[in-house]
Amino acid sequence: MYAKSLGVNGAELRPLEPWRAEEFLAHIDRGREFIGRFVGLADVVTDLPSSRAFLQRYADATAADTARIHGIWLDGTLSGGVMLRTMNVEQGEAEVGCWLEPAAAGKGLVTRAARILIDWAVNERGIHRVEWVVASGNAASIAVARRLGMAKEGVLRESYKHRGERLDVEIWSVLAPEWRTARRSG
Repeated sequence: MYAKSLGVNGAELRPLEPWRAEEFLAHIDRGREFIGRFVGLADVVTDLPSSRAFLQRYADATAADTARIHGIWLDGTLSGGVMLRTMNVEQGEAEVGCWLEPAAAGKGLVTRAARILIDWAVNERGIHRVEWVVASGNAASIAVARRLGMAKEGVLRESYKHRGERLDVEIWSVLAPEWRTARRSG
């Protein structure tokens, strides 16, 4: 297994695999309400079997080269994560997602972790277009999209049903040539 330093308080990015289901569930339980404000993950991972099943779906998708999931560990504790929710190598498209529990928020961890994942997708897998799909009310996630150099493409009005409410969703993206140029000059 590998770990990539995120450069803050011993923070690391590592693959999040099914054998970590108990740790993943404990992490979701710690941040359930915070995570669940905008992300359905908190409503999907509710017990050990659902935690294991969620991580297994990503393990299977990793094997099929259609998605990836990585955890963010802060001081040795799983505190959040980033994922390629979808990845279509043939079409050159991927969608990045993220979540954090409150103790890890505001430290720049998602931005750093997402950069690593996007670098890998663009440079290793040949992804041309990376999307960031975010509820319009999620200011922190929108700020990450901006820090990643993404452009806002538009709003899908009331397109995401979450906890009985219809939310507007913003689509942000970066194209591989833009990403490479920004990484060289940044």
